[in-house]
Order: sequence, then structure tokens, then C-alpha cells
Amino acid sequence: MKLRDVLFIALIIFVTFILLIPTLLGSIGATPPGDLRNIAKLYLYLTYNIFNKSFWTASPEAVTAIVWDYRGLDTLYETIVFYTAIIAALMLYSEILGQRDVVGGIGLSFIVKRGFSIALLAIIAVGFSTVLHGMLTPGGGFQGGAIVAVAPVIALIVFSRKLFDYSKLSYRLLVALRSLALTGIVLVPLIPLALTLGNGFIFQNQVKTLARFSYPSTIIDVPMGGSLLLLNLFEGIAVFTAFMLAFIVLLYSEDLSKKPLEGEDIGY
Repeated sequence: MKLRDVLFIALIIFVTFILLIPTLLGSIGATPPGDLRNIAKLYLYLTYNIFNKSFWTASPEAVTAIVWDYRGLDTLYETIVFYTAIIAALMLYSEILGQRDVVGGIGLSFIVKRGFSIALLAIIAVGFSTVLHGMLTPGGGFQGGAIVAVAPVIALIVFSRKLFDYSKLSYRLLVALRSLALTGIVLVPLIPLALTLGNGFIFQNQVKTLARFSYPSTIIDVPMGGSLLLLNLFEGIAVFTAFMLAFIVLLYSEDLSKKPLEGEDIGY
């Protein structure tokens, strides 16, 4: 065994003991309690309690219910921040957005293209399934939208950028879809308030004691989570288009990406 290997093993042992000693001495603080907190118990008890529908969300997926129902305003603000961040990034490249890249390409081999064409359908199917089943199983709009966004990103590499420069999936269309999706996310929480003439609540999903409005809780005996299905769908579209726009900009060739920066070094 070489001296370098001995020193490496000794270093690993030393670091392990350095981390172990304060842990054993209790310096990391008290360990989390083994039982659930009261608020967690309430969420788990009320989310899909068919015997007590006073505060239920009609969705057996507690995480989605918490994200879009019990704390829907927080999620709405997070979506708006994400939207604003993407728009701000696009503004930096406003001079070249929508332009065809100056560098061409033919993509990868025929075998890779045909193989990915099959995988492309599978990725999109899994993404949409994750979005549409977000109120039933782990997942939701953000996760599903991120999965679908993987497909065009890989397509940019496999087929080259020409695939999007000459396709109908244009920059303007993606921005329009993203804006419509955000509009949908804003309107769905306001529908109960509008239809009850002010006697409902923002983000109201199911019937409450003081407001009788309710989104459909089931469709053909399948739990739909009321508004959760719509919110997941709009969120999925918003996330997909956001990632797609970001990657379109990031994958511009260096020659075209330098255009927005021309003249910055001399003040214009």
C-alpha cells in the first residue's frame, strides 16, 4: 500500500471522529420528536376525511392539498416569483429572442434520433400523468411540468437547434402559454368569490360552513380534489414553458449570445 493511500484512509478516519464526537456530546441539539405535531395531525386527519368534510380538500394526496389548498396563497406567490425571474432573464436577451441561431447543426446519429423519438413520447406521457394525478399520488404541477421540460431539452441536443428554429414551438407561443397558465392560476382561486357574489373565500375548494360553493370533488367516483386538478394543470404548463424558455436562451450559440452585450464595454 502506498503512503498516499495510507494518508487518505487516516484522513477519512480522522474526519469521521471529528464529526462523531460533537454528535455524541449532543451539540447538534435535541433530536426531533417521534410523534407528529398537532398541525400535522390536523392536516392528515382533515385532508381526505369523508366522515368530516368541514375542512377537507377532497384529495387523498396530503402534500398537494397543503400546497394548493391550506397554503394556496404561498404557492401562488412562489409561482409569481418564478414567473418574474424567468421574464427578467429573458429581458437580458430581448434583442435575440425569437431569432434563428447563426450556428447550424445536423444533430446526432440516425439511431439516436429514432431511439429518442420513442423515449420522447414516454417522457411526455409520464409528465402529463404526474400533473393529472397530482391530487391522487405524489407529484403535481411543478414536478410534472419539470418532467415534460426534459423532452425538448434533450431534443435540442439530439436533433440540433434547427428543430425549434423551424418549428411552431416559437418563443412568442411559449410566452403566451406561460402567461395564460399564470392567468388561470390567478382566476381559479377567485371563481368561488365571484360566483357567490362575495360570500365565498379565495382559494375555496370545497363547501364551508359560511360558503356553500364547491368545485366537483369526484368525477366518475374518482377523487379529483376539486380545484387542485385545475391548479396542477396550469402550474404544469407554467413550469414547462418557463424551463423551455430558459433552456432556449441558455443553448443559444456563443456567437449569437454575445450580441446583447455588444457595446457594453464602451458604454452603449
